[in-house]
Amino acid sequence: MTDAKTRIDETVKAHDVVLYMKGTKEMPQCGFSSRVAGVLNYMGVDFADVNVLADEEIRQGIKDYSDWPTIPQLYVKGEFVGGCDIITEMTLSGELDTLFSENGVTFDKDAAEKIREANA
Repeated sequence: MTDAKTRIDETVKAHDVVLYMKGTKEMPQCGFSSRVAGVLNYMGVDFADVNVLADEEIRQGIKDYSDWPTIPQLYVKGEFVGGCDIITEMTLSGELDTLFSENGVTFDKDAAEKIREANA
């Protein structure tokens, strides 16, 4: 398991934003992964995607790494942010905008606002 932990650690530290998900950002393979990737893509966030379905060691390893039982999992600047429900709430409250701004992550503020308007 150390190998998976090392690979995960290197990945979350090498990229500003990383999404561990089922499938890829171009082709998500579950609704929850699709929702989070869709938000990030719509907001124009440059993020690395890691398909946990392609690697069983990473699929279990990411749950152990974060002590979080579900996928997707979003990391910003090496820190675990949350899964689908948390990211959805943060998007709608504007907290995700703040997190990105505070960490120097480029995103489309107008797109973020459109998501909130559509869900008001």
